[in-house]
Amino acid sequence: MITWPHAIKGIARLLIAMPLCCAALPADADATTAARSLQAKKAAIAEQLAHNAFGLPLVIESTQSSGDLHGDVYAIVDHAFATIDSALASAHPWCDILILHLNVKQCRSAGSGLQMSLGRKHEEPLDKAYRVDFAFRLATREPGYLELQLNAAEGPLGTRDYRIAVEAIALDAGHSFIHMSYAYAYGFSARVAMQGYLGTLGRDKIGFTIVSRRPDGQPVYVENVRGVVERNTMRYYLAIESYLAALSAPPQEREELRLRTWFDATERYPMQLHEVSREDYLTMKRHEIRRQ
Repeated sequence: MITWPHAIKGIARLLIAMPLCCAALPADADATTAARSLQAKKAAIAEQLAHNAFGLPLVIESTQSSGDLHGDVYAIVDHAFATIDSALASAHPWCDILILHLNVKQCRSAGSGLQMSLGRKHEEPLDKAYRVDFAFRLATREPGYLELQLNAAEGPLGTRDYRIAVEAIALDAGHSFIHMSYAYAYGFSARVAMQGYLGTLGRDKIGFTIVSRRPDGQPVYVENVRGVVERNTMRYYLAIESYLAALSAPPQEREELRLRTWFDATERYPMQLHEVSREDYLTMKRHEIRRQ
């Protein structure tokens, strides 16, 4: 039997892992305007893209309001826009992407959406996981610009309005600019669960944004719920990148390559993203994929 405090902690971990995403443009927004807006964002963060601690042209941003959390990744990627457009513009590949995350225990395509089960970072039976149903929507698909959304009305512990969204624009023949966001609304119960997690298992975890410097010059990173959002924004962004990178391999090799690429990418940021050993991760994910 699971006691209430343990249940709260378990649910809080699931809330932390929930795919969240962007405040996207209205569905009827003109594609040209949306593309120009993304181009303008790229210009505005050019200095950050060129000089950052990631060693990549990548920027993470996060915000918190009284009832909402947002995380955003902006990145220049070594993929032609045509590759991104053909790979991400339908619901079908998204289970192969999302299953890379530690807490996604199962994902199945269901019509125009996804049925996803969320659990702990270690292997566990599906009857212990929480199911969340996402609707897929191709918001805009025009030459040189793509926008897609995944939406779930409800999540665990009274959370709601989950959104996963991706925008991409073409830069040149071999490069694109991607914006991925992550957001959900939460109420009192979810706030209590999150506070419980951050006061116990999550008390030493940090995000990526540097909020200050110590006297010796060492960075102080964002913590608490913004740290939560930033860690998982990065995890899901790296899942997209790992999926795209594996497309160049023979089909029979892509699944294993995605797993190895994702794990190795997360280990570049051990302070924020390390959770389990490489072998434990690979073993768990191979089992979970087989039961898809």
